[in-house]
Amino acid sequence: MMQQYLRIKADYPQMLLFYRMGDFYELFFDDARRAARLLDITLTSRGRSAGDPVPMAGVPYHAAETYLARLVARNESVAICEQIGDPATAKGPVERKVMRVITPGTLTDEALLDDRRDNLLAAVNQIGGLYGIATLDITSGRFHVMEVAGLEALQDELERIHPAELLISEDVDSSSCSEPWNDQGKVVCTRPALHFDAASARRLLCDHFSVRDLTGFGCQHLTADIGAAGSLLQYVNETQRTAVPHIQNLQLEQREDAIILDTATQRNLELITSLSGHSSHTLAHIMDSTITAMGSRLLKRWIQRPLRDHDLLRQRYACIKALLDHHHYETFRKLLHSIGDIERILARVALKSARPRDLAVLRDTLGKLPSLQLPLRNIESELLTTLSQRIGEHPDVYKLLNKAIIESPPVLIRDGACWLKTMTVSLMNYAPLVVTPISFLLTLSNASVNEQASIH
Repeated sequence: MMQQYLRIKADYPQMLLFYRMGDFYELFFDDARRAARLLDITLTSRGRSAGDPVPMAGVPYHAAETYLARLVARNESVAICEQIGDPATAKGPVERKVMRVITPGTLTDEALLDDRRDNLLAAVNQIGGLYGIATLDITSGRFHVMEVAGLEALQDELERIHPAELLISEDVDSSSCSEPWNDQGKVVCTRPALHFDAASARRLLCDHFSVRDLTGFGCQHLTADIGAAGSLLQYVNETQRTAVPHIQNLQLEQREDAIILDTATQRNLELITSLSGHSSHTLAHIMDSTITAMGSRLLKRWIQRPLRDHDLLRQRYACIKALLDHHHYETFRKLLHSIGDIERILARVALKSARPRDLAVLRDTLGKLPSLQLPLRNIESELLTTLSQRIGEHPDVYKLLNKAIIESPPVLIRDGACWLKTMTVSLMNYAPLVVTPISFLLTLSNASVNEQASIH
């Protein structure tokens, strides 16, 4: 068994390995010592190696999320190794395999995430004086790239993005990329230089999006950006151990499209995080009266990247005025209380990690769409009318979920009373149609409450 453990551990030298043994996840050797210190659990021993006892520590598998949350909060990465063989028929150790890898930038479990803040994975690729920056929110599928010139511009954008995990090439001067984050304990992961190769990255991205080239995304000519995006997608494929069909677009951002705020200005203005590192007493904290987590996250993105597009801003303000007239926003705020975080739920559906209650929340949310759509039609606003048309009602998906899921399903699939067959394919076809317009509406409704506040 220890030979099997050491063979698997060799593939994850920098991570803690949760090795399933019966009802426990066990850790051995240095992993056990580290976990015992970080989690305040008992350090024991099992057998001997080179004449010395083998350190061992473990956590119950049914309480693993609690311990994983504590490890992630300390910026630790964990490989989860499960038993995939049948103990009754196994000759020797039961076959085991790493089924998922949990890192700070690739979290999807609800219990491990702050529901009102984005959790971003970022990659930086340097070519001369140019830096390609790719960011991905795996909980929503938002995939962006940007190219900046100079280290100062890079640091400004990293301050804005505030990634939970940053990938850099082993050939890049790591101090230039990691220095802004080491003081705040952010994870910087060094990846092989080959993963940032533009040609390889372009092939990987084209295969993922099923396109011949990246012209349609507007970034075919950007070498640094493509290298960063490719390395990021490869990292996600490695950690998730499954397809990521909810990543359906690659959006090119231009730094000049938004008001440029340097690192010192962003910190001193305390837009999202205060100088003490907390979210309280910040601009976002004061303005955020959103009902849902999706609206809160979108509001923060707007605050962090104030646009220069006057036409778009005027359309948003017109929406706010329309919602304020006759107190229309009050109707929406009541309706939004029953809207779940379908953005992240649909990501878990795509990654095949959705739980029964996720699907129940999605069902209940889809059931509220007709009620949400109806008042939109009665408000004189071009943008709100467009949103109403994009929201749709999706009666076939609602009917499927309503038929398949009981009223109050259990937390876990293994507890029974939940039917999940063919759900992933059916629901993922509707993900882009449902999530985007609702998130936008949630934030506009919040802006109606903050009539005196200026978002941009």
